[in-house]
Amino acid sequence: MASPSKAGAAVAVLREDLVGDVFAPGDPGYDEARTVFNAMIDRHPAVIAQCVDEADVVRSVRFARELDLPVAVRGGGHSVAGMALGDGALVVDLRHMRTVTVDPVAEAVRIAGGATMSELDRACQPHALATTGGRASTTGVGGFVLGGGSGWLDRCCGLAVDNLLGVELVTADGELVHANADDNPDLFWALHGGGGNFGIATALTLKLHELPEFSIAFVLYLPEFGQEVTRTYRDVITAGPDEASGAVIYVTGPPEEFVPPHLVGSLLCGALLTYAGAEADLLKLAEPLLALPHESEIVGAMPYADVQCMLDDPPGMRNYWSAEYLTGAPDDLVDAFCASGLAVPVPTGTLHALFPQGGAIGTGPHEYPVPYRDAPWAVHPFGLWEDPADDERCIQWVRDVRAGVQPWSTGAVYLNFIGDEGTDRVVAGLGTENARRLADVKRSYDPDNVFRFNHNIKPS
Repeated sequence: MASPSKAGAAVAVLREDLVGDVFAPGDPGYDEARTVFNAMIDRHPAVIAQCVDEADVVRSVRFARELDLPVAVRGGGHSVAGMALGDGALVVDLRHMRTVTVDPVAEAVRIAGGATMSELDRACQPHALATTGGRASTTGVGGFVLGGGSGWLDRCCGLAVDNLLGVELVTADGELVHANADDNPDLFWALHGGGGNFGIATALTLKLHELPEFSIAFVLYLPEFGQEVTRTYRDVITAGPDEASGAVIYVTGPPEEFVPPHLVGSLLCGALLTYAGAEADLLKLAEPLLALPHESEIVGAMPYADVQCMLDDPPGMRNYWSAEYLTGAPDDLVDAFCASGLAVPVPTGTLHALFPQGGAIGTGPHEYPVPYRDAPWAVHPFGLWEDPADDERCIQWVRDVRAGVQPWSTGAVYLNFIGDEGTDRVVAGLGTENARRLADVKRSYDPDNVFRFNHNIKPS
């Protein structure tokens, strides 16, 4: 670590060199610049560099190396583990780099490193094209894709990494490299699930898919019908086409138009059936769910980009999430899931979701480090609350959900869905053999572990 006088002089030079803004502790705007999505994260970086282009990113990384600072990368700032920040680190903040360029002829899109899912979806929609995106529009595209990428389209379009065509990356040496199937193929492989361990993704290119129509059925039920709803949803998905996806979700009734006023603030069970196709086909699929006694429904065609905003979780809340990937969804699993659903902390923003995999996820390329690919179902307890007094009960509930479904767990996990759960869980999210190979790639591109604020892969 550099002396305070050297560090101060270097920051002054960085301010001059960067087109974007630079914040250090004590500067006006520093606290705002270090605020991230999860209110439980309160970290104090040494420097925050709000980069506006690749050259700014390169200068920032070289500055960090000169002062022997680790580097954290902020795209959307949505990581539940607060990976966008590090105490005493340089934060490379990409939020001013948000350009999305669609090539409708090639059916591909180039996304700058700070763009959010909403910006990707909105840019693609006029062309009737889309690619697998996260289930919240505020998610940053870069971290989402490099961590694997699961969403409403993954059963028909594959995981986000299955659609990754290329990455432009600034390495720990401050060099710009390109990774694709032909250039730096080992690095390109590692970026299919290895997250931000290998550098800063200043741009990604993704394959697009035709999506002229999108439809949903979102049906709310009283929680005592949860088991019947969950079994019915499971059977609809199992018999349905890969274009069908969604989730069963236990949730506190929000103050929205589609929730009857007397149920706002009460526990509800919802079935969200998404369909990458026409409303008429969705309606046939949804018939068994609509036949059950329910309190409200939203059914019909809806632009995919709008559906992506339906479950947006607000910033500034306290978050603790986890997940378990499952060998199946037999009735005993449904019973365990619903028992946890009845215990959801109410009233909070907490969600308890069971969602399907299968389809193009399971048939996708198995060589990538995404070991949860073969699991047909997943449980995602998503703790979300406002009052610190609720920390203990909400965190314990998430842990209880995981414990309750252990008999059906494959052991694998999607790392974007979890916080810091230890080294063993990181390996579970990559696969044991993959983790060894990833450590070799890490040694080649980041031998000093400069990029360590992530689900970290230590250099071998």
